[in-house]
Amino acid sequence: MKIFFCDPFDFPLPADHRFPLEKYALLRRRIMADRWLPPVDLQLARSATEAELLHGHDRQYLERFLDGRLSAREIRRIGLPWSAALVQRTLHSVGATIQASRAALEDGIAVSLSGGTHHAFHDRGEGFCLLNDSVIAARALQNDGTIQRVAVIDGDVHQGNGTAALCGDDPSIYTFSIHGKNNFPFHKEKSNQDIELEDGTEDRTYLEALKEGLRQVSQAFAARFVFYLAGADPYRQDEYGRLALTKAGLSERDRLVLQWCRDARLPVAVTMAGGYAKNIADTVDIQYETVKTANAMAAEWI
Repeated sequence: MKIFFCDPFDFPLPADHRFPLEKYALLRRRIMADRWLPPVDLQLARSATEAELLHGHDRQYLERFLDGRLSAREIRRIGLPWSAALVQRTLHSVGATIQASRAALEDGIAVSLSGGTHHAFHDRGEGFCLLNDSVIAARALQNDGTIQRVAVIDGDVHQGNGTAALCGDDPSIYTFSIHGKNNFPFHKEKSNQDIELEDGTEDRTYLEALKEGLRQVSQAFAARFVFYLAGADPYRQDEYGRLALTKAGLSERDRLVLQWCRDARLPVAVTMAGGYAKNIADTVDIQYETVKTANAMAAEWI
């Protein structure tokens, strides 16, 4: 299975960027150190091109971001201070999702060790998200003429509001978000399907809701490709989560989504999305299990 990475070790970031980006570097270290993990093909991601970025974003916003001309208000909304290193990391993170999507077309499944930046809108970023990699990558595939009907299955604890807004008038991309009802963003956009969960939702309730949601996706939309945002933040010890899933419950969530993709013969690109556990090692554990689950299924995909 191909895994594309882009982390702070490759693009050294200032100390004030450490949260929330450090988890990606730790995850890659974990994968590289585990001699028991079946072989994977780890590759440094390329940078997304300007033409690819314009599939999802306004040119003026892109120019302000790339040149360091975002306003103080825009930077506050994003939650990360601007730096040239952040620009490079962001461009390579989008590139990782694009490369993972193309690898998934060949192999059935591929992973980006970043991505899932679903709060980025056409003309702005917010919530640690600067560019919407899922939408950019989906439209890159569509622009190639490779795939036309794409589903975004968003398992981050926060609604994918940017994705919903970007795709609201696009019948070729189906957006499904399962998230906390009372959590950020406090103004929700309208996905094709939203499942809103109460604070404290535990494994059983979550997994039953997810199964029903996937059943409805199958009935409503004939997808030919899937982007799966495997956020670690529904975890019960997540600082920003407010749900109560266990590590075992999150692992079962991943298995359910990936099994659904495999049963339907849908290629899937997996991105890591959010994760802010009080102990960062817990986030790394959860996302490492996502990679392991994907890798185990990759051997049986084709």
